[in-house]
Amino acid sequence: MLQNKIYQNYLQEVIKTFLIILFGLSIIALTVRAVSFLDLIVENGYPIASYFKYSFLNLFGIIPKFIPLSFTIALSIFILKHIKDSELLILWTSGIKKMEIVNLFFFISILILVFYLVLTTLLTPYALNKSRQILGQENSNSFLPTVRSQQFSDSFKGFTFIVEKKLNNELQNIFLYDKGNNLKNLSSNSSKTKDTTILAKTGLIEKKKLFLFNGQIITSKENVSKNEIIKFEQLIIDLSNLSSTTIKKPKLQETSSIKLINCFTKQNFNNKFCNNDYKQEILATLNRRLVMPFYIPVLSLICSMLLIKTEKFYLNKISIFFYSFTLLIFTELAVRYTGINNIMKYLFIIIPITLFILTYLFLILKFSQEAGKNE
Repeated sequence: MLQNKIYQNYLQEVIKTFLIILFGLSIIALTVRAVSFLDLIVENGYPIASYFKYSFLNLFGIIPKFIPLSFTIALSIFILKHIKDSELLILWTSGIKKMEIVNLFFFISILILVFYLVLTTLLTPYALNKSRQILGQENSNSFLPTVRSQQFSDSFKGFTFIVEKKLNNELQNIFLYDKGNNLKNLSSNSSKTKDTTILAKTGLIEKKKLFLFNGQIITSKENVSKNEIIKFEQLIIDLSNLSSTTIKKPKLQETSSIKLINCFTKQNFNNKFCNNDYKQEILATLNRRLVMPFYIPVLSLICSMLLIKTEKFYLNKISIFFYSFTLLIFTELAVRYTGINNIMKYLFIIIPITLFILTYLFLILKFSQEAGKNE
């Protein structure tokens, strides 16, 4: 009973340390990216509430990237702490074998692995897709927040504009340039319209409409050297049809794992990613989601090597940290090439299995030798 209580306390301590490090690193990374998120939200006319929703949902895309590193740091801290206060030494002298503690670390790594898999295969794609949907909401096409005094804006496809002065919803000295045929209906012959420029002295924005006063429309046409100029006292432009430059269609990392698996195995061409152009990216994405988590148990065994009794403990500690971080860097780099290189694709799957078996056998051998010397 006492032994089980000790194991339970150790499990809770490692998990707690892991979560603190994981969320700490994730929040720091999110804070760094929050500036670009704010620019994206504000410049494209989204309400500020969308900024917080978008940032929160993108946190699910950041967290998985720090899981292997956070687990390695948390487990290393735990082992070094209890070696320093001689708590583990008390366990060894009371009859508890080192492999029992290694097995405990392995069990913890399985819990982290499951957490990792749930995130990468289910929660992260869902959350990122939801964040993309925020950008596709109807109110995202609000024109007014994208207007800034004396600053060019191209927040809408093929549509560039600048105003000299903006006061609430009132505008002065307005310049609009349309090369995406958003305003082609303003020309006498819209079928041949190449681009349209509008100059106006004043303007007013109300909901999805732009009211312009005292200006002119300059239209250039294909195969016509002279521009068409139309003067106006009042012009009303419907802004509801403008398309934001923000990407609103799901990207690969936002697509569910089931769809990607079906796409890769069945070549389901109803999905826009299901073609040979995306095949390599799909495989790399699936490896990141489904295979990379299985490196977590390997990291638990590498950290367990800190339990090996040695006269050169400091050197052993540095070596183990080097092995751990080398493996972390390798997995991050290798997964990107699994879709390109067939050898790397199979190596990425074989390496964690091989490393786990070899490291586990190495630990059994080392601890058996230690036990033989103590007898």
